[in-house]
Amino acid sequence: MSFRFQASDYPEQPGCYLMKDTEQRILYVGKSKNLRNRLRSYFYQKHKRRRLAELVVNIRSIEVILVNNESESLVLENNLIKIHKPPYNRALKRDNSGYAYLQMTGEPLPRLDVYYRDRRTTQEREQAGAFLPERKEEQGQRFGPFVSSRFQYAMLDFVTDHYRLRTCTSLPKRACLLYHIGKCSGVCEGWISEADYQETARQASEMLSHRRDHLLTAMHEKMTHYAERLEFEKAQNMLHHIRVLERIPTKQIVDRETGWNQDVLYFGERDVLIARVQEGMLRDFRFVAMDPSVGSDPEEQFILSQYEQEGPDELIVNRMKDPVQMRKLLRTRSRRSVAITVPKRGLKADLLQLCKANYEYRIAQREAAVAANQN
Repeated sequence: MSFRFQASDYPEQPGCYLMKDTEQRILYVGKSKNLRNRLRSYFYQKHKRRRLAELVVNIRSIEVILVNNESESLVLENNLIKIHKPPYNRALKRDNSGYAYLQMTGEPLPRLDVYYRDRRTTQEREQAGAFLPERKEEQGQRFGPFVSSRFQYAMLDFVTDHYRLRTCTSLPKRACLLYHIGKCSGVCEGWISEADYQETARQASEMLSHRRDHLLTAMHEKMTHYAERLEFEKAQNMLHHIRVLERIPTKQIVDRETGWNQDVLYFGERDVLIARVQEGMLRDFRFVAMDPSVGSDPEEQFILSQYEQEGPDELIVNRMKDPVQMRKLLRTRSRRSVAITVPKRGLKADLLQLCKANYEYRIAQREAAVAANQN
């Protein structure tokens, strides 16, 4: 049975779309700041490219994931392509492509480098034998991800230039050209003490760790500090980089750096939307019906049915009668500790709001389908 596209079924909002075949295999992952318009272009145009025409013929369903802004759609698309490796996606499949982090390495004399995260699940890493101890340079502090590679490299240039951090992967015995043109502090040859160099790297990390809304403010404050101390060359250098970095990415919550796994559960009247978040990276949504025979405390019964045997490190829920008691019950039955959070503000509350938006969209889609079948 062929797929019948109805533009009105899809929202005029930013998000990602997953095109699937008869067996629900993902054929293609895309993104748009206006999903309805983007999806309409697949079905209301005659395609000259054979590969694109073939994709449209094989589509049997389209799953939509709503996000808050265009930056989130860019990052989420990048991750979903790397996770699922759809046959009709050509770009962004390689692990070292797409959106990267900047990382201050964990070496005794740190340097700033580009870092691409491992998007495989714990099980996939174990099967591949990938659980090796991180090298010292992989144990540092990470910043990002950066949806704009131009912005990412501008940040890298700003830090290495302004803080004069080394860029060499192995420390030479003598200072190279970068030291002589003022781009490196020359720690290799002792032109700066190791203690002073480490303090400079700490200051650079502190600057980079500022959230999107405060990074440029911090840089302006630093520039003013230099000017007040009559260090006009440093102030001018900082102003130059501020102007370069004005196009800072929009806030996004779909890809963060954490060391634990979370499930975000938005409970409705009869259904639950579950977002799986692996080490800060949103992987997928599941729409699950609750057992209608359960009388009191349906949320607690649902969590026990889903997570009694195994699950993530933390459950983030929009409502729970007694989170402390539920945590004790899970610990007793599964012999492991699971955090349960009912957030009111902050990043976790933002994740719940994202789940709520996707829950309401799917409920509306289901109700529209039921109404159409009755007519």
